[in-house]
Amino acid sequence: MISGRVVSTLVAKDVMLYFRNRFFAVITVLGVVAFAGVYYLLPRTAEEQLTFAVHAPVVPPALAQMMTDEGVTLEAEPSEESLREAVEAGKYQAGIALPEGMQEAIAAGARPEVRLYVSADMAPEFGEVYGMLVRELSFVIGGRPLALEVTEEVLGPDLAAEPVAPRNRMLPLLAVFVLLMETLGLASLITSEVESGTLRALFVTPMRVPELFLAKGITGTMLAFVQAAVLMLVTGGLIRQPLLILTVLLLGAVMVTGLAFLLASVARDMMSVLGWGVLLLILLAVPGMAILLPGLVSRWVRVVPSHYVADAVHRVVNYGAGWADVAGSLAMTLGFAVLFLALGMAALRRRFA
Repeated sequence: MISGRVVSTLVAKDVMLYFRNRFFAVITVLGVVAFAGVYYLLPRTAEEQLTFAVHAPVVPPALAQMMTDEGVTLEAEPSEESLREAVEAGKYQAGIALPEGMQEAIAAGARPEVRLYVSADMAPEFGEVYGMLVRELSFVIGGRPLALEVTEEVLGPDLAAEPVAPRNRMLPLLAVFVLLMETLGLASLITSEVESGTLRALFVTPMRVPELFLAKGITGTMLAFVQAAVLMLVTGGLIRQPLLILTVLLLGAVMVTGLAFLLASVARDMMSVLGWGVLLLILLAVPGMAILLPGLVSRWVRVVPSHYVADAVHRVVNYGAGWADVAGSLAMTLGFAVLFLALGMAALRRRFA
């Protein structure tokens, strides 16, 4: 049976040792302050610059000239599929696909179908603007209003909200960074105890292995969760659905604790913790960068575990999503947390054996 007194004693010891390390003690405080400062330095309003893409089997000269004019950014895509993927990835806010033989069909009195692809996070009021652009293109191509059948398709989940300010787009990245910093902290703590022989000395006490892992897990989860929650509090990230946001952060904290166990199992000294940890941090920060800079990466980012934490924070904070909307992200984060904890504890058991 697990002893609560032993676990609480180990947690108190770990927290004390953690803050005795000046590097991580300073990073813990300054990290939250610096990330909050970066958030407030970014613009609080979104730039409503129009980016538009067109696919046409044959680009009319007048349309080609329009693409070089100042104003709305208008670019050509080689195929309708690439146009669709670019809009869905966030490279463009919208795009239109002109059918092959459109001019001949119009001359014959037919109504060719023009497909309008719209990004899910585009502001609703922009729909009328893009409709005007389609009509403008009809003038450019034919010199007169054309009888077109325009079909609109929203790519991705229709979030139908106002444009997201840069500071709010960066908030999921900052939250993930805070969580990941504790991966380095807990892994360094475990590695330092292995190097100093503290862990082996603990095994000659009445403490048992499950109590050790439970204490380490509580320490890592608590440190990561508290810092991320403080960051969200000071940046206003808890205004919408605070309980849901805290649940996401708690699951993310458990997940990074499992990653810390894995990192400590492969690291042989403090330098290797930093080396492997920085690589891990860069990889897991990519989903947050994808939210900050739409179109930076493609769908492969969904295989990165931190994607589901960043995505849930983004959807809840910036679009007011509810429990049902992010249930998939919560389930995936919980699954990764259980997986990493199991693998990390198994790897550490083998190292201690």
